Amino acid sequence: MIQKKRVIALGYFDGIHIGHAALMKRVIEIGDDTKLVPSVITFDSHPRSLVDDRVVPLINSPEDRAGLIRRVFGIDDIIFLHFDKDTVSMSWSKFIDHLVEEFGARHLVAGFDFKFGFGAEGSGKMLSDKCSEIGIGCDIISNVQFDGISSSSTYIRELLKTGDMERANHFLGHPHVLTDVVRYGYKLGRTLDAPTINMRFASGVLIPSFGVYVTKVYLDDGSENIGVTNIGVRPTVDDSGQVTAETHILDFQRNLYGHQVRVEFYKRIRPETKFNNVNELKAQIHADCDAAREYFSNNAPDVAKMG
Repeated sequence: MIQKKRVIALGYFDGIHIGHAALMKRVIEIGDDTKLVPSVITFDSHPRSLVDDRVVPLINSPEDRAGLIRRVFGIDDIIFLHFDKDTVSMSWSKFIDHLVEEFGARHLVAGFDFKFGFGAEGSGKMLSDKCSEIGIGCDIISNVQFDGISSSSTYIRELLKTGDMERANHFLGHPHVLTDVVRYGYKLGRTLDAPTINMRFASGVLIPSFGVYVTKVYLDDGSENIGVTNIGVRPTVDDSGQVTAETHILDFQRNLYGHQVRVEFYKRIRPETKFNNVNELKAQIHADCDAAREYFSNNAPDVAKMG
C-alpha cells in the first residue's frame, strides 16, 4: 500500500548543479501548493556504466549527492533505485507506471534532456504526454545556463580535472564537497606544526586536479573551520602513490580520527609540488595558510547559492 503521494524530481543529479536546482525548486513549489511530498528519485550507479559498459567518473558519491539535496534544498525524501539489467530493459512507459504504482508519483519533474527507459527511448515530451494520459502532473524544466554555457555534469567534470574550482562552483551553485570518515595517516604533519586529517575519494568519484585548495571544514559537531587541503600523492614525504585529500585545519588541534568530516573546496592556490626538504614544505604550508585566511577575509565566496 502506498503511504505517500509524491511530487518527484527525476534524474541522476551528479554534482547537484544549477540545472538540477531548477528541478528541486520546482518540486518544492509544487509540494507547497498541493501538499504532495517533495521527493527525488535517482540511481545508485550511473546508467551509462551499464548501458554503454564504460566508467563515468562521478562528481560526488551517492552519500554526498543525498547530503547536498537535504542540506541545500531541505528535501529529505530521497530514493535510490538500483540500476541493473532489469532497469535497463524496462520500457519508458512501464517506468512511469512503476513510479506511480510503487512510489505514489502524482507529479513528475524532469529536465529537458532527460532520457529514460529501454534504449533511452523516453523523452521529455513522451513523459509529459504519458502523465497527461494517466492524469498526473508533469513539468519539463528548460536548459539552465551560466555565462552562456549550459550547466552540465560533463562540463563541471572537465573544470574539476583542470583545477578550476571557482568556475566549477559557479556551475554547481555551491562549493564542491567531499565527505569521509577521517583516516589514520602518517602523522608527519605534527612535526611540521601542521597536523592534518586524511580523507579519500570514494571509488568511482573524480579526483580534482592535484594541488592545494582553500577549503572550509565542517565537523560532525556542526562547527565550521578554515582549512588548506592538498589533493595528491604527497611527493615530498611519500612514494606510495596513494591519492589522498590531506587537510590542515587552521588553529585546530583536536583528534578527529573516526569522525565524519565534510570538506568544501573554494579555490586552487597552487599545484602539488615536490620540495627539496621538509623545511621548504613547512614554509610553504604556512604560506598556504596565510593565503586561505586572506581568501576568506577579503572575499565573501562568490558562489551563486541555489538554496
